[in-house]
Amino acid sequence: MREVLQELLAAYRAGEPVAMATVIRTWKSAPRPAGAAMLVTSGHEAVGSVSGGCVEGALFDVGLEILDNGVPQYHKYGISDDEAFGVGLTCGGIIEVFAERVDADTWPELEGVAASVEAQEAVAIATIVAAPDDVAERIGRHLVIRPSGSEGSLGTERLDDTVREDALGMLAAGTTGFLHYGGEGERLGEGLDVFVASYAPPAQMFVFGAIDFSASLVRVGKVLGYRVTVCDARPIFATAKRFPEADDVVVDWPHRWLETQDVDERTVIAVLTHDPKFDVPALKVALASRAGYVGAMGSRRTHEDRLERLREAGVTDEELKRLHSPIGLDLGARTPEETAISIAAEIVQARWGGSGRHLTDTNGPIHPGAPR
Repeated sequence: MREVLQELLAAYRAGEPVAMATVIRTWKSAPRPAGAAMLVTSGHEAVGSVSGGCVEGALFDVGLEILDNGVPQYHKYGISDDEAFGVGLTCGGIIEVFAERVDADTWPELEGVAASVEAQEAVAIATIVAAPDDVAERIGRHLVIRPSGSEGSLGTERLDDTVREDALGMLAAGTTGFLHYGGEGERLGEGLDVFVASYAPPAQMFVFGAIDFSASLVRVGKVLGYRVTVCDARPIFATAKRFPEADDVVVDWPHRWLETQDVDERTVIAVLTHDPKFDVPALKVALASRAGYVGAMGSRRTHEDRLERLREAGVTDEELKRLHSPIGLDLGARTPEETAISIAAEIVQARWGGSGRHLTDTNGPIHPGAPR
């Protein structure tokens, strides 16, 4: 929804209903992830995309129906039949889409959700997309969850409490996906499917060392969607002028500053100083944190010396297994820009569990965890 939020709000504030189709589940090589959305406006315009063009035409017709009758619809699209010009995905993927009407009556919480998303505050939307026949009227109901509380209702207090508790865990991890319950919210039950779309603040990237390689990594980090901070104890180098694309430039000892930060599993820490008085204390704190990626720049000789110093500083062998050093994938990088791409590639690999090999040398699904 994030990519169509401005158009959705404009219609909402003008009192014009909109049909919104949201990808709620994908398999194989689906072109768009869960959470991608498309709008059909009352002016018969299409905004956004759920499949890169494969099924948008069919969903446009679905949207017109929903604008007319207000009844939510669920659709599943698989491989298209090119010879029959059937609606489907030519990439071989499969997507599930939930389409609903959005107006002041069906989404009274939308203004608050939009404000949270725009302010980069954590918020999740839980939507019932399937339900047993005896509670089918609950399909399309929403519960908006924030760390501070919730608004809206899925139908019963018990269901709201259960979904709120489970969705908070997904929100903390920035995860979008499904929860399954019995009709009254029983965790061991089935038949009631709740789609949770999480809108968490951008993940953090901390770059230690105000050097030219850092400037390139900042640019790549922003492309990947991170909120990037550069930190260095040397005020002559750590300036906003040298790092105009960084969200923050901090003059402080990296380890001291890092100890004050809220680090979670999505956080990336890149130590590019390759100077023991900076990187050893910073890495000691980083490796003891929950950071999802910790990398350090330097030659293999520097790496071996660094490991010895870290052990002397009390870092355990188990913690050292988390260290990506020398940092980056072996791409043959030479320039700061190429090195930044190498580091970014390793960050993506670490996040999703890829092999780092050429796709032409691999078999099976391109995306890890997808069926063949």
